[in-house]
Amino acid sequence: MEKKLLTKLKASKQPRKQRKYRANSPLHLRKKFVHVNLSKPLREKQGKRNIQLKKGDTVKIMRGKFRGKTGKALEIKLKESRIVVEGIQVKKQDGSKANVKMQPSNLQIIELSERVKVKKPETEVGTKKPIKAKAKAKVSEKSATKVKSPEKPKLKKPSEDKK
Repeated sequence: MEKKLLTKLKASKQPRKQRKYRANSPLHLRKKFVHVNLSKPLREKQGKRNIQLKKGDTVKIMRGKFRGKTGKALEIKLKESRIVVEGIQVKKQDGSKANVKMQPSNLQIIELSERVKVKKPETEVGTKKPIKAKAKAKVSEKSATKVKSPEKPKLKKPSEDKK
C-alpha cells in the first residue's frame, strides 16, 4: 500500500497525530518547523511575526539554561528540528565541549544574515515550462515589429474536370 503524503496537518487535537505528522513529514515541509520569532524592530521591518532561520542569522536564547545569550546560527538540522548556536556549549564528563542543540521555539532572531531572493524564470502563457533564451528573443522580436514572412505559392489541386 502506498504511503500518502500529507502537506497539511488536518488540525487534529490528538497529540499522537500531531507527533506522527511531524515525525513522518518530508524535508521540504520540515522547513516550516524551524521558523523562529523575530525581534520587535525586525517584525516591523519585515512585516512578519516569524521567519525561517538561515545559517548566519544572529539569535538570542529566550528560554533555558543559556537564557539571554546571543550567537550566530551555525547549523540548522531539519531532520531533528534543532539549531546549533555559536558559543553555546556544554562541558562533557571527559573535559571536552559539545554544542547544544536548541529548539527553534526557544530562540528569537535579532539580526538577519544576507538573504538572496531567487527570481523565478518567466513561463510561457498556459504552460509551466520556462521560456528559453532563444524563444524569449523571438517573442520580443515579434512583439516589437511584426514582419510578414514570405508566403509560399499555393499549389492548385489537379481538377477532376479533365475526364
